[in-house]
Formats: sequence, C-alpha cells, structure tokens
Amino acid sequence: LPFPLSPAPCFQLITEQADIPLSRGAEMKGRCGTNESELEISWLEQAYTLKLFFLKEGHNTSRGLEAFWRLSRIQFIYDTSERTYFKDAVSPGKHTANSHRLSALVTPAGKSYECQAQQTISLISSDHQKSVQLLLSEVRIQPFDITADFVFSEEHKCPVDQREQLEETLPLILGLILGLVIVITLCVYHIHHKLTANQVQIPRDRSQYKHMG
Repeated sequence: LPFPLSPAPCFQLITEQADIPLSRGAEMKGRCGTNESELEISWLEQAYTLKLFFLKEGHNTSRGLEAFWRLSRIQFIYDTSERTYFKDAVSPGKHTANSHRLSALVTPAGKSYECQAQQTISLISSDHQKSVQLLLSEVRIQPFDITADFVFSEEHKCPVDQREQLEETLPLILGLILGLVIVITLCVYHIHHKLTANQVQIPRDRSQYKHMG
C-alpha cells in the first residue's frame, strides 16, 4: 500500500439499497397555475416527500408556435433514520435529492400524459455517498388545462408505449396487406382467365387453316 497503516487495521465495506414505494395512504397537495404547477406527495408521517414541478411553454416549429408542458424539476426529501426502508443507514437523517436540467414527460398543451412503461430519472442527493433514482411506471397525469375534476383530457402516450403499440399492431397490418395482395392477385388471374377463354383460339398448326371459315 502507498501509505502506512496502524496495527491491525479494520476495513468495512458498506453498501445500502432501499426501495421506497409510494404509499397508497400518501398525502397530496399542489398548486395549479397558468404556466407553472406543482404537486407534492408525502407519506409515512412526512419521512418521504416527493415534489414535482411542471412548466408550460411555447416552442417555434415549422407549423408555427406550439405549446407544450413538461416536468421541469423533481425534489425528493427522505429520512434515512426512518426504519421502514432503512435498517442500518450510515449518517441517518434527512437528505434532499434534486433533478439536474430536467425535461421529462413532454406533452402537447391540452393533453394528459400517459405511460405504462417504466422510466428512470436520476437525482443528485445532498448526501454524496448516496445515489437516488426515481422509477415511474403506469403514469397518468395532467397539470394544466384541466376542464373538470378527476377528468383527463385526451392522452399523449410516451414514445416507449407508442413503439410497443406499433410492434403489436405491425404484424396484424402486414398480415392484412399480404391477404389483400393475395385476393387482388386471384381476382386478376380470374379476370384474365375469363377474358382469354372467350377469345377465338387460332390453331398453331398452319395445316388446319383450310378447315377454318
């Protein structure tokens, strides 16, 4: 080793992993604005608090100015002294994890976001010894342009769901196209056969021409 050690050194490798699901009894509150909205979810007596920040903005496209909304920031506050998911945490206490330059769940204005597939968003924790990842799945959310309580507008599916839906329907579409091609081919053959059958058959042997007329 490049540096001296005291007699009888003791090395200890510590690894921690805690899967913290969102509780069904979570408390939710938020703030809805014209261009900015916020959703706060806390559970287990506020040992865990998840804050989602949404932003609505416009972008210039080839079709003109179009409005979109997106998830612009995430903040997750967690208490490692809480014993449900942390058993032997190092430096127990409250920590905060934040997103960095986030632009997620991008959705056209006036629509809700829907995604069944799992998405992973990495967060930067105030405890530099820990890495925090937020796993989202089976999400349906709409922070802007809400027409009625508990009623979602038309859904905008995430790219993963769109690709999976295309993969499911593509074989069916190809099968229908192939069947249609076969039907068209059979119809053309039938019409051609019928037309040629009605034509006068001219003998190929020139010796038979004397019997014609």
